[in-house]
Amino acid sequence: MRSELRAVRTGGMPVVVDLTEDCAEFVRQEVDGLLHVFVPHATAGIAILETGAGSDDDLLAQLDVLLPRDDRWRHRHGSPGHGRDHVVPAFIPPHASVPVLEGLLQLGTWQRICLVDTNTDNAQRHVRFSFLPG
Repeated sequence: MRSELRAVRTGGMPVVVDLTEDCAEFVRQEVDGLLHVFVPHATAGIAILETGAGSDDDLLAQLDVLLPRDDRWRHRHGSPGHGRDHVVPAFIPPHASVPVLEGLLQLGTWQRICLVDTNTDNAQRHVRFSFLPG
C-alpha cells in the first residue's frame, strides 16, 4: 500500500474543500485498485458530493440547522458551540473509498471528493491518501 499525508489549509472557517484533483494526481500512475481518503481529526469528515452548484454551501447550512453552534453541547472546550464539531464525523465520516481503474478515479459525472471542516479553531488540517492495488 502506498500512503501519503497532505496538509490542507482551511482558513479557520466552516468549509468544504475539493480534494478531487489532488486525489486524481495521487493515483494517476497506478493501475487498478482502491483509493482510501482519511482525515485524522475528531472534527472533520470526507464527503463525496457535487460542488460549485451550491451543494457544498447547502451542506454547511444544513449542518448548522442539524447541529447548531450554540451552548447545548457537553463538549465545551474551544470556541462557543465547538462541541458540535466533535459530532460532525458521526454524520460525515472521516473516510471515503473510491475505485481506481487504469489510474483514473471512478467517480460519477458530478461527484467530487471533499474535506468537510466546520471547526473554526483550527486553520490547518491533514488528509491521508492511501492506494491499495487490486
